[in-house]
Amino acid sequence: MAASETIEATGHLIDSGHLSAIFDKIIELNASYEVVDFDIGRTNDDVSRIQMRLMASKRETLDDLLQQLTLYGCHPVQQQDAEFKPAEKDQCVPDDFYSTTNHKTHIRRNGQWVEVKKQRMDAVIVLNNNQAECRKLRDVLKGEMVVCGHGGIRVLPEYRERDRLGFAFMSNDVSSERRVEASVGRIAAMMQEVKQEGGRIAVVAGPVVVHTGGVEHFSTLIRNGFVDVVLAGNALAVHDIEYALSGTSLGIDLAAGVAVEQGHRNHMAAINVVNRAGGIRQAVESGVLQSGVMYECAKRNVDYILAGSIRDDGPLPDTIMDLTVAQDNYATALADVQLVLMLSSMLHSIGVGNMLPSWVRVVCVDINPAVVTKLSDRGSMQTVGVVTDVGLFLHQLATQLTKKK
Repeated sequence: MAASETIEATGHLIDSGHLSAIFDKIIELNASYEVVDFDIGRTNDDVSRIQMRLMASKRETLDDLLQQLTLYGCHPVQQQDAEFKPAEKDQCVPDDFYSTTNHKTHIRRNGQWVEVKKQRMDAVIVLNNNQAECRKLRDVLKGEMVVCGHGGIRVLPEYRERDRLGFAFMSNDVSSERRVEASVGRIAAMMQEVKQEGGRIAVVAGPVVVHTGGVEHFSTLIRNGFVDVVLAGNALAVHDIEYALSGTSLGIDLAAGVAVEQGHRNHMAAINVVNRAGGIRQAVESGVLQSGVMYECAKRNVDYILAGSIRDDGPLPDTIMDLTVAQDNYATALADVQLVLMLSSMLHSIGVGNMLPSWVRVVCVDINPAVVTKLSDRGSMQTVGVVTDVGLFLHQLATQLTKKK
């Protein structure tokens, strides 16, 4: 073998499945290994440590392997400082830039390990006022120093705990219909504990919340202080306001379940009412809007951020149509949340998942299990799923949280 390097990893390697993933990745890249030392934790709380020598026929193959193994907490035994190179121009970095994960990361600089701030996936690490922080590629400026290669980088993966606020009970699969009530009870307990500890909860919601009759129950969560910020698109707000004004959603009478005459114009009429008022909060203040999710947000001073898309009717004055600005606002709102509840909004959920560090707990509720799978496949491995009708879920969740108050 032409190239070799000794690496080590420490943590709950066996419980998490990371150990087998490390071996699989080595074989996948046609490299080989020799275990130098392996210490298995003696109790549930003890961590394991492995040290192994990796060998590959080409240095390029070994470098690629080392880069990919970083995700599982592997790092070279021989310590070295991270390599920094200047960005050649705005929004452009050297080809060997280090692409971040959503796990807690440290870099070695001037012989010291320092924690990287603003952790998120799919970013680069730059120096800002002598601090290392994650930065979206579009925000990198010419001349900024960017971490490159794989040396001097340590990633600390989040290992699944056996029981964390009742969260680990469903941490390895997508919960099925028969487990909804048990899942809701534990999620309710988790939300209560987060709030008791002074934590913040964000909710990502799609218009299905309105279509499935979840407005009243979602409103109850907001009134009772279990929602700190709502992240959504134009559609949730429009159909919520349509329902508040007309009793319909997409022209369907939600009480009777039938289309109403000329109901197709109701969502446009709702937009028109808000436009006349000057915005959602102004519509609430003037008394035009008197119920619904957006009404409760305005009345309870709960932040909401509406990100626009190409298909939006209107859009509402509150909707941010510059997606770069909308992404930045989402990221700012998520900076200090402890729990994110995702309700039937695949694109917004995936977008939010990309912004979260791996230690933020995520619960995704959708009738389509593929939504949860997509989140996990894109790196949001902390996501657990409840496969059910979102209106039913919100009803049960609001009931549980009301009982516990």
